[in-house]
Parts: sequence; C-alpha cells; structure tokens
Amino acid sequence: MFDVIVAGAGPAGAVAAMVLARGGTRVLLLDRARFPRDKLCGDTLNPGTVAVLTRLGVFGAIERQAAAVEGMIVTGEHGVTVRCAYGVGVRGYALLRRDLDVALIAAAVEAGVRMEEGVVVRGPLVDQGADGPVVRGVILAGADGKDVRVPAPLVIAADGRRSSLELPLGLTRHPERPRRWAVGAYFDGVTGVTSFGEMHVRRGRYVGVARVPSGAANVCAVVPRGTDLADPAAVLRRQIDRDAHLRERFTAATMIAPPVVLGPLAIDAVAAGAPGLLLAGDAAGFIDPMTGDGLRFAVRGGELAAEIALAALGEHLSVPHLHLARRRRREFSSKWRFNRSLRHLVDTGATVELAGLAAAIAPWILRRAIGFAGDVKAGG
Repeated sequence: MFDVIVAGAGPAGAVAAMVLARGGTRVLLLDRARFPRDKLCGDTLNPGTVAVLTRLGVFGAIERQAAAVEGMIVTGEHGVTVRCAYGVGVRGYALLRRDLDVALIAAAVEAGVRMEEGVVVRGPLVDQGADGPVVRGVILAGADGKDVRVPAPLVIAADGRRSSLELPLGLTRHPERPRRWAVGAYFDGVTGVTSFGEMHVRRGRYVGVARVPSGAANVCAVVPRGTDLADPAAVLRRQIDRDAHLRERFTAATMIAPPVVLGPLAIDAVAAGAPGLLLAGDAAGFIDPMTGDGLRFAVRGGELAAEIALAALGEHLSVPHLHLARRRRREFSSKWRFNRSLRHLVDTGATVELAGLAAAIAPWILRRAIGFAGDVKAGG
C-alpha cells in the first residue's frame, strides 16, 4: 500500500515524490515513458529555478552537466535589442531536458521512491462521496489489456498538459485566446550564440535561442493559430529566414534532429485538484514559454503539492486541494499576471510595436521585465 501515487516523472512529479519520500511517505512514481527521454523544452533553468533546486540539495548533480547562462537578450520590433545580465554571482543554467529528468528521478529514487517506467495511467480511481467524486487511487493499463486499480489515500497528477487524471474531472481548459503552437529543434553551426539566452519577439510570434552544453543551439519558434504545421521543419526555417536578426546567423546551420511540435500551448487550471487529487507541473496549468519560467513553476509547484500532501497525511489539514490552491495563488499570482500580459502583448501587433518603441526609449523597462521573469533584479 502506498501513501501517495505520483503520476508523471518530469520535474514536478520527481520533485514532489522526492520531497514526500524524504518526509517518510511511501511513494509510487509512475510514467508512461522510459528514461532518458527527449522532450520539447527550452532546456534552460532560470536563477529562480536554480535557487529551488539548490535549496532541495539536488543542484550539485545537475550543475556538473550544465552550461552557465549569464542573462537574456531580447529583441523586438523596430530593431530594439536589450541585453540584461543576471548580475554578479547569479546565473541560470542550460542542460538537455532528458538529463534534468534523469537527475531528478535519481534523487527521488535515492530518497526511497519506487519508480515504475512504461506504465500507462488510464484515469483516476474514483468513489462517489457525500459531496461528490473522491479520488482514491489510479487505474493503470494492464499488460493483459485489463485495467489494474491501485489505491492510495492521495494522488498527485504531474502527468502533463493532457493529464489522464484531471481531464476526466474537468479541471483544466484551453483559453480561446491566444492560441499558439511551439516548434522546436536543435541546430549546429548557428553563429553568434553566447552564454546569454535569446528571445526574439515579433507580432503574434517569437523565437527563442539557447546554447546547450554540447554547443548546439536549442531553437524554438512559437507561432499563431492558422499556421500550417504539416511540415514543422519548413515552419521553423520560415520563421528564421523571415527575421533579419536571425537569418544570416543560420546560413550555415544544420538541423540535427527532427523538429517537435507542441500545442495549443496555454492551458488554464480551474482548480488545484479535487478531493484526493492534487495537481502539479503542466497538469496544474501550462504557461506560455516566453518568460522561461516554466521549470520554476514545475519544481516549486511539485514541492508545494508534496508539502500539502504531507500535512494532509499527518491529519493537520482537510480538503488539501483547497489549501494547495491558496498556496499556489500566494506563490505564483504575480507571475501568472505577468505571463498573461505578455501572452496578450505578443498576440496584438499594435501592442508589440508600442512596447518596442517604449523599450527603445527606456530600455530599463525591458530589463526590469527580464529580471522579474528570471527571479532576479535586472543587471546592466
């Protein structure tokens, strides 16, 4: 019998499982993938994410595989370019998502978590309580085609944007606007790539570029609804070729792996869970990747879910999903507002032009925004 089942072994799920196990809880961590696995991601930890992982005592193993990120370069309309260093002694880090996942899972297993890979979670195990449905565990796809029911007092859904645990309970929705898709791939031979991450913001779209430890560049274009995605490589090339800031830098570049498509991006959670179920990571709402803050939401959100679960198992609080909702609002509400504002700014061409002109006149405005997104005070 497990005290908590965590579905999804990405950063949110692995951190939640690790914190729970360190608290003396019997934890089962499940994922349909087998690790290491590749996943579309910006491959960058901002300073806020690094601070959480350092506090949890797991960053040392990650740092050995990572490359330092000194700050951000943001370009906009009208040729606006702002370079913002994080500051003395403050860094982000870049590493492949597959390596980050493996490191965090290893820390969870070392803490006592039981990890099962290649397991498909079909849905929540639900009882009808006096006040509505109560999650009592998970339903797994059995090897013989029959469902397997695994009970647990609490379940944490950290199984991504299309969570098989929360979708049946109606806990998330796609906002009507803005609707965008991400297309990402790795390139060799991109010139001008430095220890600064890059974000190139244009009307209705943007392109992120980040160097990974191998020296290759992670390139991700976020494009609007209506873009023909039948040929993702052509979409990515088109976004690069149409951009004066990027075109020449990719003249001799080669795509070293097939591109990956993800979307629609924005997903809003209408709750932080349900009786017996807590949400973490992308399952708790997927943010637009423009701010680079997604992994901080994941690792800190996983930690919050674990803290609430430990308190609930210790009978120190009831209705844990409502307590988690309050903790998440206190922790993330300012970042949520910031992210939504940026989403709508990019979606509106006239607003991007105005923002670009404002940044050209007063670049400190954009530096402050970069610092806020990275959880640091903007530097020079």
